[in-house]
Amino acid sequence: MADLKLTEVAKSYGSVDVLKHINLDIARGELIVFVGPSGCGKSTLLRMIAGLEKITGGELQIDGRVVNNVPPAQRGIAMVFQSYALYPHMTVRDNMAFALKIAKKSKDEIEAAISKAARILQLEPYLDRLPKALSGGQRQRVAIGRSIVRDPKVYLFDEPLSNLDAALRVATRIEIAQLKEAMPDSTMIYVTHDQVEAMTLASRIVVLAGGGISQVGTPLDLYERPENEFVAQFIGSPAMNLLPGRITGTGRQTAIAMSNGGTALSDYPSTDADMGAEVKVGVRPEDFRAADEGGAHIFAGRVDITEALGEVTLLYFETGESTDTEKGDAAVIAKLGGTHSNLRGHEVRLTAEPGKVHVFRDGKSLLYRDGKLTAPEAIPAE
Repeated sequence: MADLKLTEVAKSYGSVDVLKHINLDIARGELIVFVGPSGCGKSTLLRMIAGLEKITGGELQIDGRVVNNVPPAQRGIAMVFQSYALYPHMTVRDNMAFALKIAKKSKDEIEAAISKAARILQLEPYLDRLPKALSGGQRQRVAIGRSIVRDPKVYLFDEPLSNLDAALRVATRIEIAQLKEAMPDSTMIYVTHDQVEAMTLASRIVVLAGGGISQVGTPLDLYERPENEFVAQFIGSPAMNLLPGRITGTGRQTAIAMSNGGTALSDYPSTDADMGAEVKVGVRPEDFRAADEGGAHIFAGRVDITEALGEVTLLYFETGESTDTEKGDAAVIAKLGGTHSNLRGHEVRLTAEPGKVHVFRDGKSLLYRDGKLTAPEAIPAE
């Protein structure tokens, strides 16, 4: 398997810059997931790595070798597309063997490779079936098997589960996780718009936005310590609530007076330079809890809609503000355990533990200074 290094990689179509300043190191054995909104360049970046799109600028290395102008067939990669793209007149065995036959591998080598892939993907009972006799999940496994038999340096997955129904997506996602465990040294790059796939499969997630990388980190890093407002709202469903406020206390903890009359205390550190700054306070819906009677609250509002999901209830609050999500003024959402449909139309006060309260100034988290994570102990106590 291989490691990859992207240095100042860029892609443009004429005068339109699609991707720019892409700098990323991928270690051997990682499963990297590219996520981002539609049109952010996820699949374009994957196709550039595959050699299916020309790199406009920068440098791509695979195992220390610059491959910008190397043809796709010579890069040592295998790609699994959205569409299974199986040959309908060929059996599962013949579909998986096709590329090896073209490469003039011996009969024994082909049979050994097919047997190994079929065992890993649990396709042994289906080797003599035609694709039409398989379920959608089984067909996708055959497409993956067609890549495994080639023993590539890097596996590329371009939204491989998007054509499956909900139940099959879950089952096949688990199978891909099991595949990675069975091949721990394999390097995989996976494109998806599904946050659950990203959070459950990735060693690290690369969040793309605005033609560049917004943040790179483990799934929990991005969920618990988003570097900016975009990542904070993109990772997690429902999205993180962002509420305006002003810093009134600095140090190892930050105190904020909320614009709606509440107060917030955050474990995010701040300095004297932050005093009085206008900020956005971020709280994930699942981190809200009902405030004690007479106690401090971060937000108070009337419940407009409730959605009872069984184990939790989503509460949507009237805010009387713009619903422009780019300004952080979308409806406030809380996720409370149990059933709370009786709260509709009632005034509810919400708070959260200081460790769950995020603070963003000028769109960037106070946890990061000059692009680096700042430990609270690095901030002098008052």
